Amino acid sequence: MEREMAQFSQLPRLCASMRLLEFPERYVFEPMDGPHRPLSFDRVTGEASLVGTYIFVITSRDETGTYRGVPIFRVSSMRILECNAQFEGLGDEEKKDEVHFLSLLKSVEASQGLYFSFETDLTLTTQLSHGVLKPELQSLWKMADPRFLWNRHLLEELIERKLEPYILPVIQGSYQTMQILIGDKLATIALLSRRCIRRIGTRMWRRGANLEGYAANFVETEQILEVDGYTASYVQVRGSIPVVWEQIVDLTYKPTIRPLCLDETPKVVERHFRDISKRYGSVVAVDLIDQQGSEGVLSLAYANAMQRLVTDKLRYVQFDFHRICGHIHFERLSVLYEDVKNSILEQRFFLANATGDVVQIQLGVIRTNCVDCLDRTNVTQSLFGRKALETQLRHLGVFKASDTIHKDPSFDAKFKAMWANHGDEISIQYSGTPALKGDFVRYGKRTVFGLIRDGFNALARYFYNNFTDGVKQDAMDLVAGHYTAARNKPSPFKLNGLEALAYLPFASAVMLTGLTMTTVSLRQVGQDIYQFFYSVVWAGLTASTMALVKANGRQFCNRPRLCALH
Repeated sequence: MEREMAQFSQLPRLCASMRLLEFPERYVFEPMDGPHRPLSFDRVTGEASLVGTYIFVITSRDETGTYRGVPIFRVSSMRILECNAQFEGLGDEEKKDEVHFLSLLKSVEASQGLYFSFETDLTLTTQLSHGVLKPELQSLWKMADPRFLWNRHLLEELIERKLEPYILPVIQGSYQTMQILIGDKLATIALLSRRCIRRIGTRMWRRGANLEGYAANFVETEQILEVDGYTASYVQVRGSIPVVWEQIVDLTYKPTIRPLCLDETPKVVERHFRDISKRYGSVVAVDLIDQQGSEGVLSLAYANAMQRLVTDKLRYVQFDFHRICGHIHFERLSVLYEDVKNSILEQRFFLANATGDVVQIQLGVIRTNCVDCLDRTNVTQSLFGRKALETQLRHLGVFKASDTIHKDPSFDAKFKAMWANHGDEISIQYSGTPALKGDFVRYGKRTVFGLIRDGFNALARYFYNNFTDGVKQDAMDLVAGHYTAARNKPSPFKLNGLEALAYLPFASAVMLTGLTMTTVSLRQVGQDIYQFFYSVVWAGLTASTMALVKANGRQFCNRPRLCALH
């Protein structure tokens, strides 16, 4: 650890605190903690801006703990500064688009789970960091894994101008930490997750993999133990089922799952696992989805593709979570662990001693998925993390052979809370709500309150998926650089055909009015026979509107406009 800290001290120093000066013509950022020259942005031309004519600024942060001996910060607020030259020379349609783009960027100010450090690279695992840190250290952004660099696109202008003190790598994910006294030894345990930006998005608008094999909701989770001078880490990953599929919202509670590009499926799955194997080594792919029902079609497509790929370095394990565990018997996950236990032990974990020398490395990774890679996945990953931590503690002599985390109530409660908080944060970024089944992770059992909370969160997910996530997806694509706005480019926001008429509040008002007038007319039939005719007309209008909405549900939902789904 001492060697590692000495290397950190040699890193090019970043500006940790700046004063914002706002002038009529310029924004000026004056460093508060070093001899760096102020950074100036022209408010008219947008010169030196981060994203063309807009500047993202972190305005407040909270320290959440330490990682490898240095502070880790969570972004608590951001602000976007506008440079107004974009409106000069634009037509009316382009001005409308620019306002729309600005509203998308403004929504990014509320992004959840953004973390950074001025002194260490959060995109790299502990194992990789021990391999790249050298006396002739590079800037943090140069060492960063581009898969997990959330603001990579936003930094391009600063990188091009070599403004090193202002280039701050940011990740999206989760960071949780806890301390526990085990006997006479103080142990620090951290949980750091990194979200991949290659197919970043929301729950229903980014499903499966694209043709390059990049999976949606791909998250790398590293559990880090520091005790008695040793540092141990265990890495696992999650990601959407790596076949091309979609589940487009259409106002139904559970939209139809549709596999696409079936001829390309074997190649897509192969590309995905080739990439994982190259980065992590051997792979155990755990598939938790239902093998029957609506998920069965995905299970079959995935299993068929994996049959051709399975080797001694790539294992595929099907575990029908709902059939085996039901809604409350999650302790039956022990059956799954016993199945994969030997493979996990063979993959080992990373371990370094007090002087920073590597004792052993992790040779592979376990990849877990359900349909959303949120709820069932988090329950399962927390079990794997628990078993890995117990193995590490026994290896270091902190635990005896018969010791478990469960035997220490304080340790058990803190560990469960850490994983539950992690699951909630990862889930909010993808679905908009905390994780379902989180009470089992937090308390070790299902509770009545947990079931009720799951019901509310499921309804909230339905609302977000159908009525807000399209805009959120566009904002993510814009910030990640998957879509680039440019002058003289056709408007992506122009509505055609039924889309222009598909306004759900209006349709809902028509249906409510129709039902009300039908009821009123029927009650007055005895007084006036013409009221029966009126009630038929109103009932017909209501039924027609309902049929129109049902038949064109997709058109009434909030859809992304900037990028294709695959």
